[in-house]
Amino acid sequence: MRTPERLARISRILSLRQPDLRVVLESVANPHNASAVLRTCDAAGLLQVEVVGSSEASLPLNAAITTRADKWLTVRFHPSTAEAVARLRAEGFRVAATSLGDDAVSYTEVDFTKPTAIVFGGEKDGISAEGLAQADVKVKIPMLGMAQSLNLSVSVGIILYEAVRQRRLGGYFDRPRLSAEELEASIDRWSEL
Repeated sequence: MRTPERLARISRILSLRQPDLRVVLESVANPHNASAVLRTCDAAGLLQVEVVGSSEASLPLNAAITTRADKWLTVRFHPSTAEAVARLRAEGFRVAATSLGDDAVSYTEVDFTKPTAIVFGGEKDGISAEGLAQADVKVKIPMLGMAQSLNLSVSVGIILYEAVRQRRLGGYFDRPRLSAEELEASIDRWSEL
């Protein structure tokens, strides 16, 4: 329903979206994790999520976990990691891949105010060798315990909220990041959801 209050809320939320910050999901198979990631992406102000997989079947969702946050995101599917990275680079993105390798830097050392796509791998094997090879920077969350991994959605939340922190300090939420045309088109689309 297009009430003035709903349109005002939609406009306010869209004015906070960060179109030049993306999450890329590669080989994510667990519906709980995929759903929690999309919920986190919406909460962190992302506009779009990239998924390696050719269709919606490659992104299993659980509506109870997403709380329908997925409807406020554009999800773009790619048949391969190489295609996803090539498209993102053509759009001006730098690619950061999460990794536990010795060549990875702490997530707090990455400048997330630049257009950045952050690649997260699947629960079982992490990011593919192809994904790691194509990264401009490898990023890790330093861990102090015996276990050297976190749940996928937790990792996404930690890194995204570092990006949000940096962008808040840089004034990225002080004015709309979408062009007037993009903002109007998004308001029209969202008001129909």
